Amino acid sequence: MASNVMIYYSSGEQELFAEKTLEQLQPQEEQSAVKVTIDPEQSYQEVDGFGASFTDSAAYLINQVLTEKQRQEAMVKLFDPIEGIGLSVIRNPMGASDYARDFYSYNDLPAGETDPEQLRFSIQHDTADIIPLTKQAQALNPQLKLMGSPWSAPGWMKTSGSMIGGELKPEYYASYAAYFVKYIQAYAAQGLHIYAVTPQNEPLYCPNHYPGMLMLPEVQSEFVKHHLKPAFEANGITTKILCYDHNWDKPEYPLHMLEEARDAIDGVAWHWYGGRASAQSEVFLADPSKEVHFTEGSGGEWIPAFEPAFSNVMRTGIDIIRNYSKSLVLWNMALDEENGPFVPGFGKSTCRGILKVNQQTKELEYTLDYYALAHFSKCVRPKAVRLETASADEAIRAVALRNVDQSIAVIAFNDYEQAQDISIELPNHQPLVLHLEAKSAVTVHVKNV
Repeated sequence: MASNVMIYYSSGEQELFAEKTLEQLQPQEEQSAVKVTIDPEQSYQEVDGFGASFTDSAAYLINQVLTEKQRQEAMVKLFDPIEGIGLSVIRNPMGASDYARDFYSYNDLPAGETDPEQLRFSIQHDTADIIPLTKQAQALNPQLKLMGSPWSAPGWMKTSGSMIGGELKPEYYASYAAYFVKYIQAYAAQGLHIYAVTPQNEPLYCPNHYPGMLMLPEVQSEFVKHHLKPAFEANGITTKILCYDHNWDKPEYPLHMLEEARDAIDGVAWHWYGGRASAQSEVFLADPSKEVHFTEGSGGEWIPAFEPAFSNVMRTGIDIIRNYSKSLVLWNMALDEENGPFVPGFGKSTCRGILKVNQQTKELEYTLDYYALAHFSKCVRPKAVRLETASADEAIRAVALRNVDQSIAVIAFNDYEQAQDISIELPNHQPLVLHLEAKSAVTVHVKNV
């Protein structure tokens, strides 16, 4: 049996995603084990996968600061399903985000000029770092899915006249839809299919120090229903439209979208900076035909100590998948020793990347987010389906998924302050009893179930 079971275990900063045997994790003393019961007959959403974002900053660090040898190592460890952890979802900003070396869109114009026909549209900026890395990721993992999200429309289209602040002017709704069409077509010409877009990143937050754009639900429903979706249909574009793309604490926004633009959207995108993951289920159950995606969550210095930061990604990641999400996408694929680069005037950054690339020493470090993502992505492959998973103790958090090859991956996290034994119960299979240290995580991959 043991040859059919792979186990990866994290119990602290010195032991992250370490390969273990059943014998190494067997309890040393007799004590009651928390049962984690899996019902393969009851299944839920199909999963696209796990990943992060090639922001301008992240792509620059990986493509230009790392040596060729370091870059190749990093890309393999990120995206190769065999040699690495097999990340399979990338969400790229459409233009500058807060993590860019400067402000840019795909159609920047001199003051006073406009281009409603998007004749001067260009993705030239992305051809330096973002597109080459995205192509390499796709070569390493052909099942890769690519999403695009804008932080702002070009400044000339907005009430603020800038990529900072303001709203999209109504007279440019059709032009902005054309902007999305040209983006998808330009990436297709590079051999990259855009699987999904969101109309606006964090539409309820309008920062005054980096690109952003207010897009109230009434505006988003109008834009998507009467402009974006019709533009896609007119151009034969099958890219999915995911609404909202913001925090769990405002489910009324995507509920409004379902009410007003149901036929024009394919799903809802969520972030973790407010509220609880249960909001995903609340909105999903209002219309189970619409997909659920988790498109951004960043770790950072606001949870400075290693253990609570790692624990946060594990417990929240399990909750995200248990609440119908098809994806789990963290934020920057890489940041430097100053948690940057970031746009001029940004101030102090507290975010953490999947990789840390030190611009001074050229050192490459895999952060806790890399190892936390590994617990999900290494053994859960695209098109896996979530299975009914029940834990006898809510502090033992667990989720199980069945891959296309019928193998089952179980991800569990001991949220207790003390060690705990668990018993993973699969039909027609001997229970797998494991000893988990406090705040430890385990991924168990069972073949030939």
